[in-house]
Amino acid sequence: QLQLGESGGGLAQPGGSLRVSCVASGWSLDYYTIGWFRQAPGKEREGVSCISRSGDSINYADSVKGRFTISRDNAKNTVYLQMNSLKPEDTAAYFCAAIPRLSSNYPCRLSLSEYEYWGQGTQVTVSS
Repeated sequence: QLQLGESGGGLAQPGGSLRVSCVASGWSLDYYTIGWFRQAPGKEREGVSCISRSGDSINYADSVKGRFTISRDNAKNTVYLQMNSLKPEDTAAYFCAAIPRLSSNYPCRLSLSEYEYWGQGTQVTVSS
């Protein structure tokens, strides 16, 4: 069974950068579309970014476009979320999630209900 583990969270100053990673074990990440989601205290979990199996389909939430970049390294079974120009409102627990797709080009979507496997999350705090 696929297991996901996030790392790389921490404290950053406004305008700073962090990179969070999602490492898969138990199965090859090649077969999965991956999404990043976040949840701030008292708020619903929301989609941040996703990437298809091939990497050709990528989507971002409007709130992070131009600041965050998702990428994947299937050889390392890892998906990354590079977060630049961080804002206090980016403070949240960040989760990666996976859904298997038969087609490597199947477009990714930021729909929570589609994703079957979830990591435990990593906290990102943006504060001066």
